[in-house]
Amino acid sequence: MTGSMTSASPLLALRAAILTYLAADSALARLMGGTFRLYDEPPDGACPVYAHFGGGETRTDPVDGADRHLHSLALLVVAKPGSAASAVAAASRMGDLLADADLSLAGHVLVLLRVEAIATRRDPRSGEASATLTLKAVTEAA
Repeated sequence: MTGSMTSASPLLALRAAILTYLAADSALARLMGGTFRLYDEPPDGACPVYAHFGGGETRTDPVDGADRHLHSLALLVVAKPGSAASAVAAASRMGDLLADADLSLAGHVLVLLRVEAIATRRDPRSGEASATLTLKAVTEAA
């Protein structure tokens, strides 16, 4: 992933922690063709299987004076041509790893992380298949 992520934003801190946590899993790297590839933006010309951060939303949710945030975050996994299962397998592995994971966030504390859904899609024009892993999280300022 390119670009620096500052801890000022709880969403950026969460994304950075997810990237670091998933990068350590060799089984996930094997599902992605031997190299873990999670990008900030979809890369031009990248060979699948790879993932990139999709849409995300952070809302403030102060509770008892705590600086708390609710997050919804998507990871999009692009499949090998002709194999939607390759994206589903990688997204499922990511979900298994991240469900209730104890992530370390810069400047923030992860209170809750859960997998909300895994959905598949095939682009009608290109035929490209993908899987979207949707996560829900709660963070508080450290």
